[in-house]
Amino acid sequence: MPPIVVVAAVVAAAFALILGVMSVLQGARGDQRRRLETRLKTLAGTGQLDLSGYDFIRKTTLSEVPWFHRMLSSFTLTAKIDLLRKQANVQTPLGVFILLSLVLAIAGYQLAALSMPLPMLRPVMGLVFAAMPLVWLRRRKQARMKKFQAQLPDGLDLVARALKAGHAFTGGLRMIADEFGEPIGPEFAKTLDEINFGMSVSQALANLCQRIESIDLQFFVVAVNIQRETGGNLAEIVTTIAQLIRERFKLDGKVRVLSAEGRISALILTLLPFAIGTAMYLLNPQYMSRLFFEPLGQMMMAAALTLVAIGVVIIRRMIRIEV
Repeated sequence: MPPIVVVAAVVAAAFALILGVMSVLQGARGDQRRRLETRLKTLAGTGQLDLSGYDFIRKTTLSEVPWFHRMLSSFTLTAKIDLLRKQANVQTPLGVFILLSLVLAIAGYQLAALSMPLPMLRPVMGLVFAAMPLVWLRRRKQARMKKFQAQLPDGLDLVARALKAGHAFTGGLRMIADEFGEPIGPEFAKTLDEINFGMSVSQALANLCQRIESIDLQFFVVAVNIQRETGGNLAEIVTTIAQLIRERFKLDGKVRVLSAEGRISALILTLLPFAIGTAMYLLNPQYMSRLFFEPLGQMMMAAALTLVAIGVVIIRRMIRIEV
């Protein structure tokens, strides 16, 4: 059996094992949650519910394995990755992603060792494979933040109408939680739960800004905090913020249309060297093999890849316009 098939089989088995452990742990947690909800409803119905002595502080579980949770909690980087997981609204514990990254790193290194002649590319391939779960989390988070941004103006309009109708500010937040879906509805529902459990409005809104990366949301929170301290017509302030967000969306769309040519040019210039190199290798492998096996060719390849990476960074900064 070829070595690459063996490595692929080992990686597939490890990945299947991780998925199996995830499903078992999530199933156990779901059963415990259902039993707890049934027990609380029963006690609440009989009037025997005594909450004294219970701990209501929210705790973060990085892994279902206690020693692995303690080890992950000792690193500062894991807190940032766990925040990324929460912002992406992924319920899988962080420990599963860490283990998956380690498995993919080993798989990437072994695949590079079997298929690539350059030893210096093996750790690079391992890092690329290890970053795949984090890249997936980041893309999921960006999609969720983008959807939140699209829902925010309508949600602020609903808050403004609720304030004009005489409702309290928390009543407007409750309307957002009830009328909107993921992600803005559940996020505002969490904020209301924190307020109902005794947290101040300013602190609950600050926690909302920590969970959601949005400049427009920060403007809204700052406006609410200033209004609560100095007074003023909050309904008009919220309406103005919603209008500004919609105008910014329009301007952002125009900028994306005008910069579309630059983005396409950047994509072509980035992929062109790799496409030409692949074509030349297929047409004349002996000619291109000097870049892989001779020391001078390896240095040229490393310099070329470094220059391509620098060029990608420069082009991205040129075509990326913040609105």
